[in-house]
Amino acid sequence: MKENPHYKFAGIIPARFASSRFPGKPLALIGSKTMIQRVYEQASKSLDLVYVATDDQRIYDAVINFGGKAIMTLTTHLNGTDRCAEAVTKIVQKTHTNIDIVINIQGDEPFIIPEQINLLQECFTSEDVEIATLIQKIEPGEDIFNPNEPKVIIALNGDALYFSRAVIPYIRDYEQGEWSKHFVFYKHIGLYAFRTDTLKKLTKLSSSSLELAESLEQNRWLENGFRIRTAITKWDTISIDTPEDLVKANLLLENNI
Repeated sequence: MKENPHYKFAGIIPARFASSRFPGKPLALIGSKTMIQRVYEQASKSLDLVYVATDDQRIYDAVINFGGKAIMTLTTHLNGTDRCAEAVTKIVQKTHTNIDIVINIQGDEPFIIPEQINLLQECFTSEDVEIATLIQKIEPGEDIFNPNEPKVIIALNGDALYFSRAVIPYIRDYEQGEWSKHFVFYKHIGLYAFRTDTLKKLTKLSSSSLELAESLEQNRWLENGFRIRTAITKWDTISIDTPEDLVKANLLLENNI
């Protein structure tokens, strides 16, 4: 009897057509390829199994047409985590594949660096890691007060203690403009990996007070006792959130940056 295929890691790229700032974003062209194709191809450099999880037939068809794998999901999901959880369940049922760990890859980061995905995978060499994510050191001179770049404080073992849009910790004895010279601040990079059983547990949690206060989903997990291991990346990510960002992305491509 043939054994079911087994993957320690699988990449899932949540992608929806609707977007208040940029409708149809996954199908926007960067050079000669759609954004979703570029994300898929970059992820496939690190992972043997990659799927796009979408609620839109146009995105599904586009992925199949360029030779990728896609799965249809519900239109009611409020976040990519829930979409990933539904997708991995459907993928396992459809393909009779075993998947240990799911990597949730942002569908609007066409230049994602495969080494970032590798960093997440390395977190799971420790059996006690349930969730992993990436963080990056904020260099002196960067705007640590930008609320659109959540900050994170970490324990000595690398586990996240708390995520905030505010600057944490507060540096008591120095002027705010001097803070980054006297403490190493980290910003959060929104790339996650979950053990499959943990991912399914997370979808059953109700919204929490800290999550709602900060509008940061990961605080819900922390409030419920889940641990999030962090890995430090030196590479910046480039997200495409608006049509203006798309223009910049095409310029980067033209200049081979």
